[in-house]
Amino acid sequence: MTTAKPREIFIQGITSDGRTFRPSDWAERLAGVMSCFRPGGEAPSRGGHISYSPYCVPTVINGVKCVVVNEAVRAVEPMAWDFVMNFARDNDLQVAEACLVPDGQFKPR
Repeated sequence: MTTAKPREIFIQGITSDGRTFRPSDWAERLAGVMSCFRPGGEAPSRGGHISYSPYCVPTVINGVKCVVVNEAVRAVEPMAWDFVMNFARDNDLQVAEACLVPDGQFKPR
């Protein structure tokens, strides 16, 4: 029996009508709010430095600010999953299901 890998949802900083979402630091703010939702046993960083949850990571893809949300957060806290998905819906942001490839693992032909 195989276990399906949790989906990754990309919330893009572009509204459905193509406008750039503001404020410009929205992705970092959203990921910061989600930073406490982590895999079991993993502690946030110490010393006052922000550390994002591996389940909700801000990034830039093709010049567009995005937040990559791993569906595994749903098992940790369903209300956190609902929060990020409602944030995207309420702000009319484009959402796509995709897979984030770690740096250096994709080699174009």
